[in-house]
Amino acid sequence: MRMLLRGAAALAAVVTVASLTSGAAAQPRTERAAGTIQSSAAAQIPPGVTAGVAVFDRQAGTFTEQVNDSAQFRSASVVKLLLTLDFLWNRGPDYVIPAADRARLEPMLRGSDDDAADHYWSTYGGSAIIKRMLDRPEVGLRDTAAPPAGYAGFWGYTAMSARDTVAVYRYILEKAPAPVRTFIMDNLRRSTRCSATDHFDQHFGIAGSFDRPWAVKQGWSGKYAKGTCGSQATPSAAPAESGAAPGVAAVDLTRPALHTTGTVGADDRTIVAVLTLHPDGTSYGKAYTDIGRLTRSLTVPGGVRPAGTWFGTWGELVNVRRGPSTGDERITRLPAGVEVLVGCQKRGEVVSVPPYTNDWWAYLPQYGGFISNIYISSPDNRLPNVPECA
Repeated sequence: MRMLLRGAAALAAVVTVASLTSGAAAQPRTERAAGTIQSSAAAQIPPGVTAGVAVFDRQAGTFTEQVNDSAQFRSASVVKLLLTLDFLWNRGPDYVIPAADRARLEPMLRGSDDDAADHYWSTYGGSAIIKRMLDRPEVGLRDTAAPPAGYAGFWGYTAMSARDTVAVYRYILEKAPAPVRTFIMDNLRRSTRCSATDHFDQHFGIAGSFDRPWAVKQGWSGKYAKGTCGSQATPSAAPAESGAAPGVAAVDLTRPALHTTGTVGADDRTIVAVLTLHPDGTSYGKAYTDIGRLTRSLTVPGGVRPAGTWFGTWGELVNVRRGPSTGDERITRLPAGVEVLVGCQKRGEVVSVPPYTNDWWAYLPQYGGFISNIYISSPDNRLPNVPECA
């Protein structure tokens, strides 16, 4: 159902405005040592990717990045912010969220649970939710639209833009009643790496580009392979996604979508919205890598980059383990071909994948575990410019 319900749509006329000059993900890219970012080059959009970007510095009261920021994308799970706001609207400062609703809303915000979104969409009027939010001037939506004709039941086909996403966060942070703001933002700060419904690794984009504090609400939709996040996740074929309704051309409902939205820095200083569409057939790992590169290229005041070096990986279902041994506990499996941040490396169990043999293991600080260097795209067993783990 997520493949059908989740989604973001970009105007067909939107085009890629910039591209990375680096080649494949196999090329390591060293990030600046941990510290506050002072400046960044203009948004670097990978080849073939359509993007809408808006970055707003709340302290300065200005945008630092705006690229196609009014373009409509199918929102995917980002619309869950609107579902939550609509449910909590006018409940009063003393309103206590019932236990049953808390049990739905918290997984929906933290782990992007789809069953919860189905419940609120069907119970509170579906597209009428979007109309109510559009009619609330304090939110300030300009580009948001209900799902197109023929898809009224598909909450993920709600159209949103990057600038409207920023407006939603500004409302939550600056105008919403304090209990609403606290409830939503505290849950977004507790975003789980593995999504609740389909086991996708959702710590891409903002969550992979900056050290905490951050708060995120991510979105993804398309014909991706099944998610493999978590120690128990088992991959299987993903259901095909329906095509666009006849006559609907303004919003792309078919290309794989991946969105990262939220806040970065102390006191939620900067709001970041990056909405992306990828060429048909793009793997989840490739889309994950591309949105990560784009997000890391942005000017994000108050953001702190994690220390380490980015490398591409190869292989299917590469295990991340607690220690440098195949006997150590498996934490998760990487999306195929994803780019990872390596903090250090150490010798461990010899791993053989003919014709290669390697006893070096890379520590991935963002996962808290190791992968064999044999699966990292580098010509040498020992990774260049990566220190040995203490």
